[in-house]
Amino acid sequence: MPGPGFAVVDLETTGLSPGAHERVVEIAIVHADKYGSVTGQWETLVNPQRHVGAEHIHGIRAGDLIDAPAFADIADDVMDLLSGRVMVAHNARFDRGFLTAEFGRASRALPDDAPTLCTMQLARELIPGAGRSLADCCAAFDIALEEAHRAAVDARATAELLGGYIASTAREFWFSHIDRALSVAWPSPASSGASALARWVARGSSAASVPFLQRIADRMPDFSGPAEHVEYVALLDRCLIDRHLSEHESRQLVALAEELGIGRDTAAGLHAQYFDQFAAVAWADGVLTSTEVADLAAVASLLHIPDTRLTAALAPPAATAAAQAATTDAPPPPGAFVLSPGDTVVLTGDMSRPRADLEAELVAAGFRVASAISKKVALLVAADPDSLSGKARKAREYGIPVVGEEYLQRML
Repeated sequence: MPGPGFAVVDLETTGLSPGAHERVVEIAIVHADKYGSVTGQWETLVNPQRHVGAEHIHGIRAGDLIDAPAFADIADDVMDLLSGRVMVAHNARFDRGFLTAEFGRASRALPDDAPTLCTMQLARELIPGAGRSLADCCAAFDIALEEAHRAAVDARATAELLGGYIASTAREFWFSHIDRALSVAWPSPASSGASALARWVARGSSAASVPFLQRIADRMPDFSGPAEHVEYVALLDRCLIDRHLSEHESRQLVALAEELGIGRDTAAGLHAQYFDQFAAVAWADGVLTSTEVADLAAVASLLHIPDTRLTAALAPPAATAAAQAATTDAPPPPGAFVLSPGDTVVLTGDMSRPRADLEAELVAAGFRVASAISKKVALLVAADPDSLSGKARKAREYGIPVVGEEYLQRML
């Protein structure tokens, strides 16, 4: 990148230990010139190819990362954005440690002599008594910091903080670091292909933000038939067993609709039919429990069923006892999911309860528990149904349903 200056970095990660199995899930880099004025900004989510860690801190879900590049895919771009510049971060030891580990996994190397400045450490001298957090330091310069723990926001705020530092101190200190950065020999990119910057995926820009029904092609005419409709509804039923539609499951439905020639209007009609059948089963005993009401509302929301249809479904139907019995005895659609005692279940991810306790309850309920995925496994329970773990990837490859912990609790 042209011109000397600074590369301000912020990362969101799965955890705190770069030397272990923790990974980067988001990176933002802001360029500033030698006076601290911002000249460019880049950001992307990063697929960690494992669990995403503390979602409640960084706000990134596994489903947000499906389209994101792995760090190895953007390593050359990150190196290009850093080379020739002074790397700056708030708690630079943390960010540099993770970058070093990620570059190492990608068979790259961050030069040992590349200069780094830490705005957190500099606060001790430049704004004594102001506190060391990024929020405290920014407040000292009246810099806005909203949506903290988003890499782009934190990197931009750190860049503005750097500008405040430069403006209030002797510039020789900063210029000397820039001179050092210009003398560092950075390795040549390992790949001679086109830049991956075009593939960078900023938070909120992935297809996951579009309702899956809108992603189904608006076909005119539709060339599907009854057999295709049964196959689609069977997959729909398997996807909704936990009353949750993960991003992976949404993409499965969109892909199957495309393969079978099912258009958006036909899919919406199949969703309505499925919902009506779902409501009929809930009313089969003549009573609608609070759990069944919640299930109906959840399925209606996931399938974009109009409120008027949901309201009608919650009203007692004028059905005969024979019709109710027929609904109760009706077999599940072909391919529908049925879990029976003796089936094998696998768990993955950091559950809200100790995994040993959940496994003991499964065994007590008559299920088998395995530690690895095989084709004999009936169900994978994940802390996040969109889990990017190896177990989740293998389960999807085998067509094994992946559900969330809440479904497990209800099942037990």
